[in-house]
Amino acid sequence: MISAVQTRIYKYAVLALLYLGWCISYIDRAAITFAATHIASEFHLKPSDLGILLSSFFLGYSLLQLPGGWLADRFGSRPVIVISILMWSLFTGLTGMAWSITSLVVIRFFFGIGEGSFPSASIKGVAEHFDKGERPKMSSVLMSSNYIGSMLAPVIIAPLILHFGWRNVFHYIGIVGIIFAVAYWLCVRPLRERTDGGKRPINNKTISELMRLPLMWQLVAVWFGLSVVNKGLDSWMPTYLMTVRGLDLKAVGLLLPLPYVMAGISTAIGGWLMMRFFNGRERVMLVVSSALTAIFVYFMYVASDVTGVIIFQCLAYFFKSFVLAACFSLPTKILDTRLIGSSVGMVNLGGQAAGFISPLVIGILVSVFSNYDYAFAFLISAALFSVVVSFFIRTEKSQPI
Repeated sequence: MISAVQTRIYKYAVLALLYLGWCISYIDRAAITFAATHIASEFHLKPSDLGILLSSFFLGYSLLQLPGGWLADRFGSRPVIVISILMWSLFTGLTGMAWSITSLVVIRFFFGIGEGSFPSASIKGVAEHFDKGERPKMSSVLMSSNYIGSMLAPVIIAPLILHFGWRNVFHYIGIVGIIFAVAYWLCVRPLRERTDGGKRPINNKTISELMRLPLMWQLVAVWFGLSVVNKGLDSWMPTYLMTVRGLDLKAVGLLLPLPYVMAGISTAIGGWLMMRFFNGRERVMLVVSSALTAIFVYFMYVASDVTGVIIFQCLAYFFKSFVLAACFSLPTKILDTRLIGSSVGMVNLGGQAAGFISPLVIGILVSVFSNYDYAFAFLISAALFSVVVSFFIRTEKSQPI
């Protein structure tokens, strides 16, 4: 018979594996941003072409958010997670075999399809292993892996590209992902679906009820606005620092991890902070964090030197990530276990739709105006949009379905 101590150790081991899976996913997806200048040179691409390439991943990724969440609710997190890791790792490896910009765009689109089920399935995995009171904190801890992975990406990817070339790097990290998928399948045992309070299992009617919750659509909108900032900066900062601020790839690899350290810290504590100080008043946390994000993105734009850019990017990422923690933790707080995957997929759909739009719009703006002035104005406007939407959130009246 399994003891309580063994059960506790096991569920934290599962959390650690999910955390590692997120780190791998972000290293894999971020690799393209560090290879972008090499790819642009090899295929003679314009900024608008790069924007299409960077956005193609998010188009595929966004399409699988809701279906991936439903699959995790219907069949459990384990099979969905493993299939997702295998698919994105395969297309990561295929990226290194691309022969044209068209092939790259198609491969990146299917890369996004492969990875699209993972976010909602991983949060579903947290809900399967942790009690309802623990889920907001554990979910935000898990989401902090986004930024740890993004922090590790430049440290790992930039030197590898310099030493082995961009094509070989995609082959290597694809192999790592396949190995991890096998390890996850072997280490995590399947769980029978449980619901809180003995409620009915998921079906089309319960999904329809979820879609009618105003709070869910507000969270979608808030995270859409902040994801425009998030995905825009994630996708274009390496290129911006090299082309506008005069840094080389090695320097970018050393500096870019710093904002992700700050983002990782704020995301990790965001769920705890929300439950401890903003329980029932989450909109205050969202309004303040979104507003401060807009302010610090503006200071990034007007900074006179690279040091200022990085400092203000650190601050923007710090406050932006409180919004991430709140938007992904709130569904685990108010909804039954059977809807966690679908609800997280719904919120992340807004984020990934922004991930498709933001790099593309920035690429077009830079191509048309030959500078980043309007790109930064676009990012600031998106953060202010999240401020406005956050004012209308009323979490104290939300009840589980």
